[in-house]
Amino acid sequence: MLAKNKIFIITGTTAVGKTELSLSFAEANNAEILCCDSTTVYRGMDIGTAKPTADERSRVPHHGLDLVAPDEEFSVGNYVEYAQKTLAEIFSRGKNVLVSGGSGFYLKAFFAPVTDTLEIPENVRERVAEILSHGNAFAEKTLRDLNDGGCSAPENFDWENPRRVAKGLERCLASGKTLAELKAEFDARESAFAPFPKHTILLTRDKEDLARRINLRVKKMISDGLVGEVRGLAETGTLRENTPAGNAIGYRETLAWLNAGEPGGVPALAEMIALSTRQLAAKQRKWFRTQIPVDEIRELS
Repeated sequence: MLAKNKIFIITGTTAVGKTELSLSFAEANNAEILCCDSTTVYRGMDIGTAKPTADERSRVPHHGLDLVAPDEEFSVGNYVEYAQKTLAEIFSRGKNVLVSGGSGFYLKAFFAPVTDTLEIPENVRERVAEILSHGNAFAEKTLRDLNDGGCSAPENFDWENPRRVAKGLERCLASGKTLAELKAEFDARESAFAPFPKHTILLTRDKEDLARRINLRVKKMISDGLVGEVRGLAETGTLRENTPAGNAIGYRETLAWLNAGEPGGVPALAEMIALSTRQLAAKQRKWFRTQIPVDEIRELS
């Protein structure tokens, strides 16, 4: 029997082998699985997200799947609220909780704050929109002026990112504080899951082995009907390019490929998806080294 109200986490890069180990762990330890994946929350996006199958869900209760349609908004803040409610329900049944997945901000939410509670009034949004209408250079200068010429901003603030500048303007104008002050307040907050002890298991594989598994996964997704799944969602208007759901790996490439007239056929599509997946795995590998505390590393083969 595991420790009461302790959160167990199994994570690792995409295609590393989280699903089977998570199922075995949950079955052996009277646990239910809370998925930690920013793509499996979307209904109808099953094949390209490697969503647990009906058989896998019958083995262990899963949570965090099929929460919204692909054209609905779902933020990390929404996930935190959902996870808090779900954990309380699972623990009330006398069951253990296993968090399984590798989506960065979703996962980090179990260890640190990832959203703030600052509300942006409509008049501030309108003012920022007016500032932005004068161009990126003017918006940057305005934000620097609000931050002592830029001196009262975090050292690594990305001044060349228009989206970051816009968000910075909103937060500074809404709060009357500098970016540095806002960051200090944010860093002082606790994670919503701070009261729960945690044990994190990080799964790893040799790069060549992982690349092989990625190629096999992509081939299986396509043979299982990924193109038809994407085409069907696109035809209903629920899946579109340049949206959170439409930018998910597998869906982004397939949408672009379909809209371009299917150049190179299925082999070209498969290579595009595999390349994007390998690039994601490389980013994830670096992210896990610095962003969350890891209690145990398991090398798979």
